[in-house]
Amino acid sequence: MNASPSASRNPFVLRFASLFAEGRALAFPCDAQGRVDLDALPERARGNYLFARALVGRDFAVPCVCPAAGAMFAS
Repeated sequence: MNASPSASRNPFVLRFASLFAEGRALAFPCDAQGRVDLDALPERARGNYLFARALVGRDFAVPCVCPAAGAMFAS
């Protein structure tokens, strides 16, 4: 996972916590309402986002909007 330079533009992340591995999650830059700009994500991060969204309830919890301070983004 790489730190995203977009953290300064997006002070929030949409965080999908793992249902099985405590402390593990995928996080993506978003606005205050949780909207992720898919066009701004690298291809790998976009795939991870779509994967996490598809597996909500199976592998990932319902995502939450969190402050991005120090967050690492999936890429």
